[in-house]
This record gives sequence, structure tokens and C-alpha cells, in this order.
Amino acid sequence: MTMDDTILEAEEKMIKTEEVVQHEFSGLRTGRASPVLVENILAEVYGSHMRIRELAGITIPEPRMILISPWDVTTVHPIEKAIQKSNLGINPSVQGKTIRLVLPELSTERRQEMVKLAHKLAEDGRVAVRHVRRDALEAVRKESKAGGVTEDQEKTAEKEIQKLTDEYIAKIDGHLANKEKEILTV
Repeated sequence: MTMDDTILEAEEKMIKTEEVVQHEFSGLRTGRASPVLVENILAEVYGSHMRIRELAGITIPEPRMILISPWDVTTVHPIEKAIQKSNLGINPSVQGKTIRLVLPELSTERRQEMVKLAHKLAEDGRVAVRHVRRDALEAVRKESKAGGVTEDQEKTAEKEIQKLTDEYIAKIDGHLANKEKEILTV
């Protein structure tokens, strides 16, 4: 693999890491309803586990309410049980063929817990980016030892990989700052 391929592969992995962190942040409760809060909860139906988004339509009729409308009426109670078992801390209310989730106002303590969780998710993302950097640097050094590149090319590649690492860690920090502001001000 050439140096350019190694750098491109590292950048692709860093982009994916950033996307994962953003997706994780979207699942954090901020007091505002979002389908992301419930869409990946697994419900036991038809003899297997399925995500709620595969079983029902999820809408947001009000800023702090989620409305789940199962396509098959027989899945209402399994979805309700799955939401109760999840760590959302929201009690679902079944009304006929639909399930309503009303998000309570977040307390200051709960907001602080959410901020701590956001920091942990961001740190996990930064660690993943550093792992990508480590792997890319190892590949560059391996290529250099094999005699495929000069010492100057190796140093240039190392600088480029470090530049990418700094860039994606800064992006993750920016997403963290936005999420923290969102959690504390909503």
C-alpha cells in the first residue's frame, strides 16, 4: 500500500469515527423529543428482536412528545415493554393503537449527568481517532523499513497523519461543545 493510500484510509476511518460520535450524541436526551431516542430500542416480536423503527412510525407531534404508531396492532405491548426496559427513564402511555412518550423536563442534576456522558462519548471518539493514527503510523513505518519510501516521505506522511488526527479531534470537540450547550440550555 502506498503512503497516499494509507493516509486516505486513515482519513476515511476518522470520518467514520466522527459520524459515530455524532450519532451517539443524537441519542442523548436533551429535553427535546427526537425519534433517535427510541428508534434503535429492540422489541421482542414475531419470535425475534426488532428495532422499533422497523415496527412502527415514529413522529414528534409536540416538542417534548414522541408518538409511536405500530404498523401491526399486536406489536403495541411488546414495544411498550421494550421502552420500559430501556434506560430512557420514560414511562410509555398506550392509547389505543399508539404509544405516547412524554419527555419530562430535565433536572439540573440530570443535565449534568448527560454532559458527563457526552464527555465520555467524545473521549471514546478521540481515543478511536488516536488508534487510527497509531495504525496508520505503523503502516508508514513498515513501508519505510521495507524500503518502499524515503525518510523524507515517511516524515511528510507522519506530519499529514498527525494533521488529520488534530483536525478530527477538533471536530469531535466542536460537536461536544455544541451538544453540551444544547443539553444545558434547552
